[in-house]
Amino acid sequence: MCVYSLAKYIPCAAAVLALAACTVGPEYVRPAAPVPIAYKESVGWKIARPNDARIGQRWWKLFNDPVLSALEEQVVISNQNVLAAEAQFRQARALVQQARAEYSPLVTTGASVTRSRRSGSFSSGNNSDSGSSGSGGGAASVTAFSLPIDLSWEADVWGRIRRSVEASRDNAQASEADLAAAQLSAQAELAQNYFLLRSQDAQKRLLDETVASYQKALELTRNRYAGGVAARADLLQAETQLKTTRAQAIDLGVQRAQLEHAIALLIGKPASSFSIAPAPMVTVFPEIPAGLPSQLLERRPDIASAERRMAAANAQIGIAQAAYYPSLILSASAGLDALRLADWISWPSRFWALGSAVSQTVFEGGLRRAQTEEARAAYDATVASYRQTVLTGFQEVEDNLATLRILELESEALQDAVNSSRESSAVTMNQYRAGIVSYLNVIVSQNTALANERSAVDLLGRRLVASVLLIEALGGGWDAASLGDHAGKADQ
Repeated sequence: MCVYSLAKYIPCAAAVLALAACTVGPEYVRPAAPVPIAYKESVGWKIARPNDARIGQRWWKLFNDPVLSALEEQVVISNQNVLAAEAQFRQARALVQQARAEYSPLVTTGASVTRSRRSGSFSSGNNSDSGSSGSGGGAASVTAFSLPIDLSWEADVWGRIRRSVEASRDNAQASEADLAAAQLSAQAELAQNYFLLRSQDAQKRLLDETVASYQKALELTRNRYAGGVAARADLLQAETQLKTTRAQAIDLGVQRAQLEHAIALLIGKPASSFSIAPAPMVTVFPEIPAGLPSQLLERRPDIASAERRMAAANAQIGIAQAAYYPSLILSASAGLDALRLADWISWPSRFWALGSAVSQTVFEGGLRRAQTEEARAAYDATVASYRQTVLTGFQEVEDNLATLRILELESEALQDAVNSSRESSAVTMNQYRAGIVSYLNVIVSQNTALANERSAVDLLGRRLVASVLLIEALGGGWDAASLGDHAGKADQ
């Protein structure tokens, strides 16, 4: 019988075994998670138009800032944490292929030439037992030529390999979700740092304008002092106010430089070779569709990652339970054997063998039971981690919905205070020019106006950051449907 004749029986045997095979272990069903009917803090939240029901993948374009958009595009390309997560995803995908390889038989081959000589004593002993009259001292040397092809295949009767592929596939999908989470985190962090940097630019511009205004007030006070109208205390107060404000403007450079360096890190560039020119702060507050709470389970990559790891842990239970059952190994061997090189590659030198083996562990000191309990405990841990991730996601959405709603109300109230303080400062300065009040009144009104205006700028930055955090909490336009099936049809 030739090798081909043997091989044609293997698929038949595999088909029979596949029909009889079963997959042990619990089938995966996603556990329930605490999902509210609606967001508590969405009361009064503006509902997005139907065509804006989803956040786009390039969500930063909602803020209509070309500089921010250009920076965000570099995150996926150059951010080292994102690149590390991408490499880990490729590693997980390769592990799926490794697990699928167990579906296929293992075929090995190799030619060998062996020169051997049996012991003369062994030959003598055999001859004496058989009644031979040989001296036993002339044992012959033999050269053996061999060209075998060996095949072995483990029949997946109990589904151990299927469960291994399931676990690897689920882990690969979890790693893909981790990659999306790393991208979203880096992009959101960059947007936050960018808006804080623009807030520093706005603060600097405000303080520079205030320094110019205080310089004029100092000149006015100096002239009044020279004319004997103002006291020296007024002049000293004006100088102190000017120098203090100038120092505050200089101090803003510290945080701006740190924010600029942080952005450079996020886009994978050395801080020493990166800079962002000062520019006006954007004032676009996009309408962010919060959607239904149940949609959050599919829109956040960290929740999807936790869910996929839960499925992988469930498959590990099946792998542990499969160890209770016997394993079936089918094997086949064929090739050419000869004692002379001239006869090696010839039809009479052929050989073949078919075999099967069933093995079962009969005693292992409770090892399999402990491994199964370990797998069940690991699954329970992933369930708790999944539910905790879901709760954290809802908390972050509620936090930022509340932050945006409250900061909007605060912004309206603060703008009224800014307008009033500006008017008060102008009136007080006119009164000072007229000699009605002292310069101390001017300082108080100007400091109040400056504090309110700085608070308004800071509040604008906080609102923009909260908008970014809400987008991040909602998943940033990601969807679990984008997760690929990294195993294909072979494991179905």
